[in-house]
Amino acid sequence: MDRLTSMAVFVKAADLGSFAKAAAALNLSPQMVAKHVLFLEDRLGTALLNRTTRRQSLTDIGRAYYDRCKLVLAEAEAADGLANEMRKTPRGILRIGAGKTFGAFALAPFLKNWLSEHQGVEADLVLEDRYTDPLDEGLDVIIRIGELADTNLIAHPLAPYRLITCASPAYLAEHGTPVHPSDLESHQCLGFASWSRTFGCEWTFAKDGRTQTINVQGRLRSNDWAALLNAAVAGMGITLGPESVLTAELTSGRLVRVLPDYDGPAKPVHLLYPASRRPAAALRAFIEAAVREFGDPRPTRQKPSRAGT
Repeated sequence: MDRLTSMAVFVKAADLGSFAKAAAALNLSPQMVAKHVLFLEDRLGTALLNRTTRRQSLTDIGRAYYDRCKLVLAEAEAADGLANEMRKTPRGILRIGAGKTFGAFALAPFLKNWLSEHQGVEADLVLEDRYTDPLDEGLDVIIRIGELADTNLIAHPLAPYRLITCASPAYLAEHGTPVHPSDLESHQCLGFASWSRTFGCEWTFAKDGRTQTINVQGRLRSNDWAALLNAAVAGMGITLGPESVLTAELTSGRLVRVLPDYDGPAKPVHLLYPASRRPAAALRAFIEAAVREFGDPRPTRQKPSRAGT
């Protein structure tokens, strides 16, 4: 038998003074009420009720156990109520994972507005460029850039992560504006690099179904996109960066798009979260808002599915 259910039956029997009244209140048979009480007494190894043909009363242990049972049942009821409220009303802590560049430049500004609309929610933003499994990391949801591996996570496709080339007006005024990808070979290009000096120095462009890879050169490389962005704004060269996080710089005129007729590299992006029939309201609200904000505007978007299927 379920101990919590047996506690509830025992408390009801003690409150009403008889098994028959408790049975009527709980829509059980008197025999089933007796079984629940006997289950607790056998488990505890002591009597909880003194029973005669005319009346029943709590034993000393039964009275102390009764008081504790009422506290336990009240806490269980409160826990159920809290869970239901969180399922219906966004509240609690939401742990969100993303890559460092997308998280810092696109997701963080989005969260500012989203959190202002959901005052009962707190967000832990965990930024890592390495592969993360939300179940292992204790994350509620992640936004992953790149091809999906086989996984049981639920996946919402978002707009592709497109890279474009940009430079400051001052740099272009001094060094000229490239009109063809091959022109980049004579420019200072700001390459993204981590452990290898050549990593990030091959830029691929596409036009009319044809692709071209250029080996770019430059005196500055970095494994941090913020450093490359600041260097580009300062006029140190041409950078290849994510279109989704360059909007402010392009709108303000601090940077100008280079080679606008050519498509830079693009990677798929997905919002992923563990499969659940009834996700909490905070998670549902975040997913809906993130898909609206970062979703692909094209009408042929996929429906949510299990990743890897």
